[in-house]
Amino acid sequence: MSGWPTEDIDRIAASDDLHVAPFRPDGSTTGTPTWIWSVVVDGRLFVRAWNGTCSRWYQAAMAQRAGQITAVGITYDVEFQPADTTMGGRIDTAYRTKYADSSYLPPMVSAGPQAATIEITPRAGSAS
Repeated sequence: MSGWPTEDIDRIAASDDLHVAPFRPDGSTTGTPTWIWSVVVDGRLFVRAWNGTCSRWYQAAMAQRAGQITAVGITYDVEFQPADTTMGGRIDTAYRTKYADSSYLPPMVSAGPQAATIEITPRAGSAS
């Protein structure tokens, strides 16, 4: 797992514009990009599926473990992995801070989405 360049992760953290597109089963074609909330904790990028582990994009991300994200106008080739469960409280805090004014916040820090928390890491040469 490689980390995000500081400039990239800072832009992503400041934005509310992230679309996730896991690969389809062929391993090279991405699915339809889905707008998703994202948070950054200690330079690490996390997302959650609103519909929990039943979400189609979540299931594709966990099956393929790779795809693309588009954030702040840049497309990155990425890897997906389940988030470290010890980070759950810190990820919840990041969601509460970034999305404090949203009526959609309470469900995003509930058990379903928490169980569908993914860490996204860049693949080498990923920005385009």
